[in-house]
Amino acid sequence: MRVAILGLGVIGTTYAYAFQKAGHETFHILRDGKRDIPFEISVHLFDGRYDSKGEEKDGTYNVLLAHENEEFDFIFISVASGNLNNALATIHKRNIKGTIVLFCNFWSERKEIEQIVGNLPYIIAFPTAGGHMNDGWNLNCVLFDHIMLESEEKAQIDNYSDLIALLTSADIKQEIPFDMLEWIWIHMAINAGVTSTAGRNGKIDNPNKLAKELMSDAKALKLAVKSIRETLKVVEGRGVNLGLYKNELLPYKIPAWLAGILMKKLFSYNELTYRIMTLHSDVNDILYGCKCVYDEGKKQGLELPLFYKNLERILE
Repeated sequence: MRVAILGLGVIGTTYAYAFQKAGHETFHILRDGKRDIPFEISVHLFDGRYDSKGEEKDGTYNVLLAHENEEFDFIFISVASGNLNNALATIHKRNIKGTIVLFCNFWSERKEIEQIVGNLPYIIAFPTAGGHMNDGWNLNCVLFDHIMLESEEKAQIDNYSDLIALLTSADIKQEIPFDMLEWIWIHMAINAGVTSTAGRNGKIDNPNKLAKELMSDAKALKLAVKSIRETLKVVEGRGVNLGLYKNELLPYKIPAWLAGILMKKLFSYNELTYRIMTLHSDVNDILYGCKCVYDEGKKQGLELPLFYKNLERILE
């Protein structure tokens, strides 16, 4: 298949690498003014597709650029929250066609997303990958064995089976929640609870260090669970039935002290989860999600003392 990726970011390039290795053609749609684009990228992948403990792999990714008026089977968009308008403007300007796969956080209602996407066919998904790209175009990334994907009934795209085939060819499974958009709201609320706890001393300029400290401290993880219970009230206040997401929310239903101990043990032996927790370093993007949850909680008039106090220290 012909697959396009918007930009040369970490998430999109990680999946492009997996698709290229599976025999597909991958191209990148770059904004005007982008220069010094490499012909190839060195990749160090911690691969969780075949071994639950992860496997260290090294390889090379060949970079090909998309041109105006081209058509692709799928176009993957993974941009920082709030930047979808600009991303789609680039695609429209280049007159590039294809089914859009949205790998983004959304705090919007579906109708708002549809207004931004316009008449392009699209499906909402969520990646389970992370990493960083250094200035020398070396990609250090983690890839899990699955993605979260919208159901065929709710996506309503004509080539859903082709997307399943693309993912399957790269040994990427699909997990389909009751509602993809609601799942993302829950994911953002959980992240907000974790982030506000990790930065409870008022600083979040070094997310990697904060994540490591949090994952090694059972008492701090206990506080994170309590904060997550608060932030989930914000999602519930939007009309989401949390009972439909029991599996995702089970760790936050048990006693907080026990959850803290179990989570610490999980991070100590699950290298995949540990690494992905330490690799997201875009502070603005991290805080965007926290601020969305904070503003919505205030709007609903909810009492979330632990979350509000910790996040306000960071925002100050």
